[in-house]
Amino acid sequence: MNNDHINAHPLAIEVDNLECRYDERTVLRDVTFNVKRGEIFFVIGGSGCGKSTLLRHMIGLHTPAAGTVKFEGKDFTWADARERKALLRTFGVLYQSGALWSSMTLAENVSLPIELFTELTKKEREAIVRLKLAQVGLAGYEDYFPSEISGGMKKRAGLARALALDPSIVFFDEPSAGLDPITSLQLDELVLQIRETLGTTIVIVSHELASIYGIADRIIMLDRKTKGIIAEGDPRVLRDTSPDERVKDFLNRRGEPAGQKEERHA
Repeated sequence: MNNDHINAHPLAIEVDNLECRYDERTVLRDVTFNVKRGEIFFVIGGSGCGKSTLLRHMIGLHTPAAGTVKFEGKDFTWADARERKALLRTFGVLYQSGALWSSMTLAENVSLPIELFTELTKKEREAIVRLKLAQVGLAGYEDYFPSEISGGMKKRAGLARALALDPSIVFFDEPSAGLDPITSLQLDELVLQIRETLGTTIVIVSHELASIYGIADRIIMLDRKTKGIIAEGDPRVLRDTSPDERVKDFLNRRGEPAGQKEERHA
């Protein structure tokens, strides 16, 4: 694993006493956890527990009511505009739908953050775009529009854009949503490949057990009623030993093809 681009701070992410609120409605409170460098870390839980809300507050789309988020030891939540812009370059985000601009080609989509955050020439940007699309298996698709490719390819293109600035951290919001099991497995394998080749820290919001058992190093589980974290650790260990029935029920759902993938990746 190549960790050259990651600084010496031992933790990639530190979330401390985060409170997430919409108007007067508190969704999450007192949320505290850390993510280690190079870790594949999942945020899991049932519908409405606040998984995507937590993600949006972590990446700055919403301001927390209280608490802090630090990236590589630096406060992101309450940073000034200059510091925040610098920290935005350290992470990428793959949104649930891919969030590609339909009127732009894949190359133009991937080029957007490079144009926004760097002063590279057009030729230099084009070289990076080709490299990033190749990294996700989309070499030769530079001039395609999002409407001309499959759902799985859109996710890959979105991932290429998230990787455009060589971030040390990448966030995924329900990456398997809308994908068939084979395509979902291929995306999981791509996540593993990116972590191994680039040393990237990965944070994934998901409820898919196949992916959780297949690639997660560690998880936190959120709960809608308590509005916080009710479990943290290795999902395989929690599945078998957690004293909390809510955790065991979630991690032992029937009908999920978790066993084969666990054996493949564990």
